[in-house]
Amino acid sequence: MIDKITETFGKIDILVNNAGIVYDIPFMKKTLEQVKRTFEVNFNGVFLCSKYAAKVMKEIGSGTIINISSTNGTHTLNPESADYDASKSAVISLTKNLAEELAPSIRVNCIAPGWINTEINKDLPKDYIKEETEKILVKRFGRPEEIASVAIFLASDDSSFITRSVIIVDGGYL
Repeated sequence: MIDKITETFGKIDILVNNAGIVYDIPFMKKTLEQVKRTFEVNFNGVFLCSKYAAKVMKEIGSGTIINISSTNGTHTLNPESADYDASKSAVISLTKNLAEELAPSIRVNCIAPGWINTEINKDLPKDYIKEETEKILVKRFGRPEEIASVAIFLASDDSSFITRSVIIVDGGYL
């Protein structure tokens, strides 16, 4: 993937690591295979893409890496998603470590979305959505474009003095 991008565009300026899966299954019923798959997608993918994109960015002397974590990585919200929470916490930790490793030429930041109307949340029970919405100060789930606008800001020169940061975008979840 990295080779194809550099062949086509000559460089990589911005990397956004945005992937996530979750198995909302009670802890005692969750399999090791499900936990491994969660980490493969949610953490290992971020690690690998960052590693190889950063190599290209270092060659040109600049770049921005934006990792998408979750408020599940800043708070533990539900025992059924313990592996998801841990994988998203690992993304936050990786973000901070990479920011130190790649400074000063490459900035690395993280966005931690709360409840967003995305595919991963489309099958939540209506009662649960209502219950969770009551915990959000703005009284609604977020829109994907509200996360995208934060990513655009972090990718721009307007955020040139921001690195190693985690920006929580959750509508004021209590």
